[in-house]
Amino acid sequence: MEQQNKIALITGGSRGLGKSMALHLAASGTDIILTYFSKKDEADDVAAEIEKMGRKAAVLPLDAGELASFDAFFGQLSALLKSRFGRTQFDILINNGGMGATIPYAEVTEEVFDRFLNVHFKGVYFFTQRALPMIADGGRIFNISTGTTRFCVPGYSVYASMKGAIEVFTKYLAKEAGERGITANTLAPGPIETDFNNAAIRSNPQRKTFLSSLSPLGRVGEADDIGKLVALLCADGAAWVNGQRIEASGGINL
Repeated sequence: MEQQNKIALITGGSRGLGKSMALHLAASGTDIILTYFSKKDEADDVAAEIEKMGRKAAVLPLDAGELASFDAFFGQLSALLKSRFGRTQFDILINNGGMGATIPYAEVTEEVFDRFLNVHFKGVYFFTQRALPMIADGGRIFNISTGTTRFCVPGYSVYASMKGAIEVFTKYLAKEAGERGITANTLAPGPIETDFNNAAIRSNPQRKTFLSSLSPLGRVGEADDIGKLVALLCADGAAWVNGQRIEASGGINL
């Protein structure tokens, strides 16, 4: 019987870190399902690029902060797994989708707080709960966090607080999913030059130069620094890594 490829579900996979993760995982032999919030054309382009590699790819819409939409999403996912991949489960979940904003603590509103809470913590918490029965035994879960849970950047109090909650949640997830051989880890990128948070680094050369000066390697990160690492951590050789916070920041602020 022909061996089936592993399948990874990546939220927020249409651009930036999620796109790089999808492409590097596909290059390593993994089929990909990626979600998008508003950029369907970009998601379709990523899927087409994956198909050119000889892997299967599919896209689904998802608002990670709209918990009421999860029933419909997982219904679509179940149908897609059967029709497109001939399976009822997938192997790797990467909770990557998110939003960014630099807001001084004194200016944070309850509305902003609740949106960050829903997208970055509550949504991830319950999305993963819903996904868990559909993850195959021996699977992997990666929750994307941030370097700013270790070092502080003004304006990130809401974002980093939610990611701090994710880091605690991931440890509990590793403990409770371990009986099925499923590992759970947090991956915490440092400053990355993408279009995240309105391209806060890419569009501000002065900020980029300053952040580069804080790193022993003298630069900020690139999306592929994270995409390559995710592919490495999803390989068989990393199966014993569990319940860990893995920071990929080039050693910034040591």
